Amino acid sequence: MENDDKRTPTLREINNMLNERLHMITSAVPIPPMAPLATGAQGPIPHHGSTRLKPLKSPIQEGKLSVIERSKQLAAWSAVDEHVLPEYRVIGIGSGSTVPYVVERIVSQGAEANKDRVFIPTGFQSKELIVSSGLSLGDVDQYPTIDVTLDGADEVDTQLNCIKGGGACHLREKVLAEAATTFILVADYRKNVEYLGTNFKAGVPIEVVPFAYAKVLQNLHQVLNSPKATLRMAVAKAGPVVSDNGNFIIDAPFDVERMKEPYKIMAQIKMLTGVVEVGLFCHMARAAYFGNQDGSVTAKWNDGKIQEIPATNS
Repeated sequence: MENDDKRTPTLREINNMLNERLHMITSAVPIPPMAPLATGAQGPIPHHGSTRLKPLKSPIQEGKLSVIERSKQLAAWSAVDEHVLPEYRVIGIGSGSTVPYVVERIVSQGAEANKDRVFIPTGFQSKELIVSSGLSLGDVDQYPTIDVTLDGADEVDTQLNCIKGGGACHLREKVLAEAATTFILVADYRKNVEYLGTNFKAGVPIEVVPFAYAKVLQNLHQVLNSPKATLRMAVAKAGPVVSDNGNFIIDAPFDVERMKEPYKIMAQIKMLTGVVEVGLFCHMARAAYFGNQDGSVTAKWNDGKIQEIPATNS
């Protein structure tokens, strides 16, 4: 009779051994394994149980912040306090320099508040923020309906139209903005303008498939009257910027008069063959929060209401 110790393990036995080793690794850190899915407001959500909670870590190191960074923090904190409600389970996390403060405030809500939440990133930066902070990572494929998405902006006008895409994430940012029941912008006072293009001079970010970039540039120059439209080049890499989706980015400046009608520009650019997405977000945000130099926060709503939140030491 053949010795069982020398026989080739079956696939099931190999899987069992791998699972045992995985259990040994995960049990060495205080992160509970995934339990059966529980049904929440947005469908199935990860359930970690009430007895063992993930340790959460703020992405912001302690230390004195500059005036600009403090203003970003104030805007993010106010937006989270008012819009990341206890019953929300699926939350979109955007990209940009303000977003770490959004994650910081969410983490401060505690492990109990976050144990049944999933967080959907718009790109590599926000994914790393979610993972490194100990929050549960999800994907828009799993959760196509999002309770609230919080995101930064390069500039926001009086109608809450905004320019996004300075970080080349605007395609995924727009997907998460459209998927959200509530879309909220967070920024510092420099981004609060009457018309888009006032301070952000780089132009409208446009994501294009590499095959079509030259033709799109020609159309922008000759048809849509953006003679300074250029392919965005990488800083520490030879060649153009490549988005998380493998596409190129074009920056197309328009004059102030044209930027008074951002929706019209967006539609014209979107019609060009080869364009994947345009970094103009029109008629999408419910509110925008701007941190001011004096420690106050200005909140603008899509119904025209303006709310001034006084400075606080909290």
